[in-house]
Amino acid sequence: MTTESLPVGTDAPARTTAHGSAARGGRRLLRQGAGRQHHAGPLAYVLLAITAILSIFPLYWTMVAASTDNTRVSQTPPPFLPGPNLFGNLARAWDEAAMGKAMINSTIVAGVIALSTVFFATLAGFAFAKLRFKGRNILLMLVIGTMMVPPQLGVVPLFMMMSELGWSQQLPAVIFPTLVSAVGVFFMRQYLSEALPDELVEAGRVDGAHSLRIFWSIVLPVARPAMAVLFMITFVHAWNDFFWPFVVLDMTNPTVPVALTQLSAGYIRDQSLIMAGALLGTLPLLAMFIVFGRQIVSGIMAGAVKG
Repeated sequence: MTTESLPVGTDAPARTTAHGSAARGGRRLLRQGAGRQHHAGPLAYVLLAITAILSIFPLYWTMVAASTDNTRVSQTPPPFLPGPNLFGNLARAWDEAAMGKAMINSTIVAGVIALSTVFFATLAGFAFAKLRFKGRNILLMLVIGTMMVPPQLGVVPLFMMMSELGWSQQLPAVIFPTLVSAVGVFFMRQYLSEALPDELVEAGRVDGAHSLRIFWSIVLPVARPAMAVLFMITFVHAWNDFFWPFVVLDMTNPTVPVALTQLSAGYIRDQSLIMAGALLGTLPLLAMFIVFGRQIVSGIMAGAVKG
């Protein structure tokens, strides 16, 4: 009876001592700074304010220039307060540059390119990151190597190809050459290499899932943050692309950057009208970022935690 009660009597102080040591260790870590919330100092707020002002100023200046007339914009010093002609200049730019059709075309082009790039880049990134096949490294090097070739070198053969297909002056001529990008493939490959554990892929194999099933059920939920970022970047790039649409399209079926060239076609350029057109072309991007900005930022933070 006595021998059975001894372990109980001696075990309780041991547990108490362990709890006390853990508590003292936790208090010691808190005293050393672990777990504390770090607050930004005045210098950080000053730097953030300067960065915000420098970032917003080009958009503000575009609005100021679009709200005045050409004579006022050309004066020295230029105006720094909005004028009364904003809506009038916007209406003129909308009519003279056929901005309605241009925005519809740009939305179609940028949306299709962004969706296809996200899908194909995620599929290829998963293959390069987690699948084992012959020539994987060589193919990856070839994909990365295409990033070093200037796109201007392929303009002539690409234009001839579009003409042979009968797509000249049509939107497919802008969409199909950019359905996937090497930058997107490399970006998704790097992300999935870190964010997607090999154990999840192996667990899918054990359950009998094939590669496409694993991609749909496992890879896509993990890659969602990076896909949102890639979609936003690709959409903005496709929306602002000027060189290739300018080569293959005309003023009867333009995108927004191509349509804006019509505003500067005169002998004397109306800078306020050009700025009004540029403001019209920027507003859809601003609206999209306002609507989806929080989801994109939260996706980036989720991806950083997973990585």
